[in-house]
Amino acid sequence: MAKNANATEKLDLRLKAVLDGLAGAALANESVDARAVLAASVDAVPFDEHEAFLLSGGIPRGHKALTAATAKLVKAGWMVKGRAGWAITEEGLRATVAFPTAQALAEALASGTPVPADTPVPTEAPAKKKPTRKSPAKVKAKATAPQPAEVSEVPADATGAVDLGQPDAVAIAGDFATHLGAEADWEPQPDAVQMGLDSVSRRWVRTVDLPAGHYAFKIAINRSWDENYGAFGTFNGANHELAHDGGPVTIAYDHGTKDVAFS
Repeated sequence: MAKNANATEKLDLRLKAVLDGLAGAALANESVDARAVLAASVDAVPFDEHEAFLLSGGIPRGHKALTAATAKLVKAGWMVKGRAGWAITEEGLRATVAFPTAQALAEALASGTPVPADTPVPTEAPAKKKPTRKSPAKVKAKATAPQPAEVSEVPADATGAVDLGQPDAVAIAGDFATHLGAEADWEPQPDAVQMGLDSVSRRWVRTVDLPAGHYAFKIAINRSWDENYGAFGTFNGANHELAHDGGPVTIAYDHGTKDVAFS
């Protein structure tokens, strides 16, 4: 029980750090980089050995728990998630004032306690706490917000990069690979899941035609899982998720930010 309680407390601290990070960016009129916000929360409360354990697909147990927990903030109406990224709402800003500690925030989310009507909107970001220690496995995220998917189409087999620093191949490896002609899902090697490097945008692009459904995938580099990027460009991060109405959708990967955009 003590171990579970400690794990819960650490998750609550990270969730509070996420909300405070979004608030800080909003109040500073800065673009919100969800990758950096998530990374900062883990930097403040590092994963222990149990949380750092990689689940199937290469996702740290603690990272999966944290991204799942952010759904509570969405349900409460304190943040929104969209194709352009994450954003805190005005009610979320007021929540940072009404529930200033991780414990108070967790209790409010658990009980569905609304923000008191007389709570003001803050004018400055919540005070940041110094990290307790640095996480040795931490990969520093860049503070560049994902760019809109203004891309031009290229053939799917145009894999060969010419830019210095570009990989030789980039794959969209996920649970829709068989729809693209691969023999199995979640394999980074088949030609059927490779992307093409656009000569203008210098992004790796692929348009796929999928049935309506909810899909998950990762970006796999050079036909291997040795280097892969998930949500918000995180190395070995949580899966990218695509709720699709059916039909063609273009996926663009930027090797500079390690993130994807849809159009």
